[in-house]
Amino acid sequence: MMTSTPPIKHFLQFSDFTRDEFEYVIKRAAIIKRLSFEAGMHQLGGAAIYLNTRDSQLGRGEPVEDAGQVISRMCDIIMIRTFGQDIIDRFAANSRVPVINGLTNEHHPCQVLADVFTFHEHRGSIAGKTVAWIGDANNMLYSWLQAAEVFGFHLNVATPKGYEMDPGLVSTTRYTRFDNPSDACEGAHLVNTDVWTSMGYEKENAERMKAFDGFIVDEAKMARAASDALFMHCLPAHRGEEVAAEVIDGPQSVVWDEAENRLHVQKALIEYLLLGRIED
Repeated sequence: MMTSTPPIKHFLQFSDFTRDEFEYVIKRAAIIKRLSFEAGMHQLGGAAIYLNTRDSQLGRGEPVEDAGQVISRMCDIIMIRTFGQDIIDRFAANSRVPVINGLTNEHHPCQVLADVFTFHEHRGSIAGKTVAWIGDANNMLYSWLQAAEVFGFHLNVATPKGYEMDPGLVSTTRYTRFDNPSDACEGAHLVNTDVWTSMGYEKENAERMKAFDGFIVDEAKMARAASDALFMHCLPAHRGEEVAAEVIDGPQSVVWDEAENRLHVQKALIEYLLLGRIED
């Protein structure tokens, strides 16, 4: 077996990879999924070290740039879940090893990669399809917008007033904006949503409940989608709020496959970032 090792590459936004790279990772994820049933790095033969802010010098005011320099000298790859995208960008710019964005306020590329892989498993290529996003303009939506540009599909977006997209985070024209969430589901091959109140926004919960009234993905909305449309949700979900129990627990829902596939695509991502393409 031969490997071609690329220069250091990070995965901080969905747009960091080309479509060809994503198709390779998806292919490898399918292979890894068949071969492996335990978790993450341990399954790949590695060891994982967990650090939170309190356990590191970052909790004592160490600059992000310094943390990137130090931590990257002690491991082979780093996954970070943080707040602002600028934090992980600054860390990666000073890292000697690949950095993966596990989640930031602006982007959630690993979850959308798992979603694309899940669609691929159930319906084949997502290219040319229509994906409906029902909910606020959050990190999931911005990663979906980048995925639409990479894979060549169209996104129907329905967000409540006051929770619209930030134009500065939109770099594609492959979307249509809808005021009515039911209209956004029309003909969609995939309907996707998320919780109405994400972590860090709990104080806005009552206000959000009013603003999102009518945005629940229910059977009526799914009926307007394509007859073989899938439903996805990155979980955890609140039945009766953003999604009806009849939908998330119904035959069109693939949320459990979607959740499992996070493990498989992230292993394929780790493998690719460390080893490059593996050629038999």
